Amino acid sequence: MPGLEDEKHATESLLGEPEPWESWESKLVAACLITAIIGLVLLGWLIHIFILN
Repeated sequence: MPGLEDEKHATESLLGEPEPWESWESKLVAACLITAIIGLVLLGWLIHIFILN
């Protein structure tokens, strides 16, 4: 099918090679999410200790 082959080629050209910063960008996103979760837990604990008591 010519239409299917054209669609496959278009998808491959859109994906292309990964950017050179993709690996550290992924690590940065993971570190930010972990930091946010730790911050929420820490702030929740501080609010519980100092405000709710």
